[in-house]
Amino acid sequence: MTNILKPLATGKFWKELIIMTLGMSFGAAAVYYFLIPSKLIIGSISGLSIVLSEVFGNMGWAIKASTLITIINAILLLLAWLLIGAEFGIKTVYTALILGPLIDMWEKILPFEKLITEGTSVMNDPWLDLICFVLMLSISQAILFRINASTGGLDILAKIVNKYLHFDIGASVTIAGAVICCSAFAINPFQMVIIGLIGTWINGLVVDFFTDTLNRRKRVCIISDHYEEIKDYIIKELHRGCSLYHLQGGYSGEEKIEVVTLLTQNEYAKLYNYLTEKKFDHFITAGNVSEIYGYWNTAKGVESTEKIN
Repeated sequence: MTNILKPLATGKFWKELIIMTLGMSFGAAAVYYFLIPSKLIIGSISGLSIVLSEVFGNMGWAIKASTLITIINAILLLLAWLLIGAEFGIKTVYTALILGPLIDMWEKILPFEKLITEGTSVMNDPWLDLICFVLMLSISQAILFRINASTGGLDILAKIVNKYLHFDIGASVTIAGAVICCSAFAINPFQMVIIGLIGTWINGLVVDFFTDTLNRRKRVCIISDHYEEIKDYIIKELHRGCSLYHLQGGYSGEEKIEVVTLLTQNEYAKLYNYLTEKKFDHFITAGNVSEIYGYWNTAKGVESTEKIN
């Protein structure tokens, strides 16, 4: 029990809790304002909940989509605990269970009916509703993935499919999403179902784009006789680590030292300006890196490190 409660005493936990709440609030707004009124069914637990809400409504049982989202996520969390184990931490539990209440929050703050001037949806066009939803939800998901959290729901279902049917996780998400999209035949015409399937595919592409953008770093390689000064600047001024590699020039045959480091875009600009101002002879290459596994110093000027991805 002590090990479980220990993270609650850290500032990092509370900072990430605020980020998760804000990220999920953004995602809840996307579902409430663009998915629910248009009845677009994207491959997600939110989409499945809209279908079930409509089906139950036709049967005379009025159950809100937000309530079904909470119930389905709770069931999936229980199944995940029984079928997969305790790998789902407090982040998954928290994000999965607050989506429904956050949708209710937006309903009380600003009902979507007040935004509909004509037609049956906010944008009065299924494609525009789809674009707005995908953009907002993808930003929300990218923010959560950035701190190793997720929106729960479909991610949990995909992990269950992954474990027992042995599909890779990407294929599992696609399969689970496609099945949910096809459930929309119960309430939507064929055209709307196709739009939902396309939206599910686009959502994956946009999430990858935003995630890569948020995680992007520069891998910088510098060959220079002034490697000691450059190394000191990276460590003391930019507060980043670096590696030194011995190499031999293929053309000249001279022994050289290469400095390799990972920097943010802003830090790379500072390093480039430093090299220009010092007029060091140097050869530099830089490329984008979107995934880092290990420890990345996020607190400038101190020695604490934080895992990314």
